Amino acid sequence: MTGEYQHTLDAKGRLFIPAKLREELGETFHLTVSDEKCLWAYNAEGWQSFVDKIRTMPYVDRKKMRPFFAFAAKCELDAQGRALLPQGLRDFAGLTKSVTVVGCDDHAEFWDSDEWAAVKAGEITPEYISAMMKELNF
Repeated sequence: MTGEYQHTLDAKGRLFIPAKLREELGETFHLTVSDEKCLWAYNAEGWQSFVDKIRTMPYVDRKKMRPFFAFAAKCELDAQGRALLPQGLRDFAGLTKSVTVVGCDDHAEFWDSDEWAAVKAGEITPEYISAMMKELNF
């Protein structure tokens, strides 16, 4: 998944999912917490891959992944291409009104737009990109 999209949560906590991402996420997708102040959205195949990877871990490590399952939700698109984001997940990511949806390879990320702007400002510089490419031997 790729791209960056700006949208607004409606009064009921529904978010319009961009058409390009609707194709990739599907009519039903899984939404969960992440290791940053955003939410991760996976299509059915991506979610199963995520689950399968966790299942290969020793039990002690699998327990550490509990938050990803405890707070996960299955979201369905309505006829207008909107998904209801559960309140607990919105609270976790600080999503109140303006949301930036970011494609991130095998999943999408849902960010509060101000939070994303701060992250983006630090990551979208030639210096950062160069340092990451060097660190990753790319």
